[in-house]
Amino acid sequence: MKDSILTEKAPRPVGPYSQAVRAGGFVFVSGQLPLDPVSGTMPDSVQEQAAQSMRNVGAVLEKAGLSFADVVKTTVFLADIADFPAVNAVYASFFCEPFPARSCFAVKSLPSAAKVEIEVIAAES
Repeated sequence: MKDSILTEKAPRPVGPYSQAVRAGGFVFVSGQLPLDPVSGTMPDSVQEQAAQSMRNVGAVLEKAGLSFADVVKTTVFLADIADFPAVNAVYASFFCEPFPARSCFAVKSLPSAAKVEIEVIAAES
């Protein structure tokens, strides 16, 4: 059985997907772009984009009754791998040890010309 999770505190899905799905004791959060959920705008700098993506992830986790402490795996997508150090610094500010497992990929492009997109998997206790 699976349940969809939706919050107004993160950008609404623009396609046939859920912000997150709860299944089998895990919450799978879809990739979050750095869109402000109220204005629909995106910050310019990669640091601000990373922070907004993480705030969006946090809002979805909160709606699921979880927090960043429950995250076990993350995937970070970057439009430019040269942005890794800047994004990593922002990313690190949202987590405490033990840190989740992580993958990071440079991709050709992201929706809405974003510089970063972040998805997570969280475990329910």
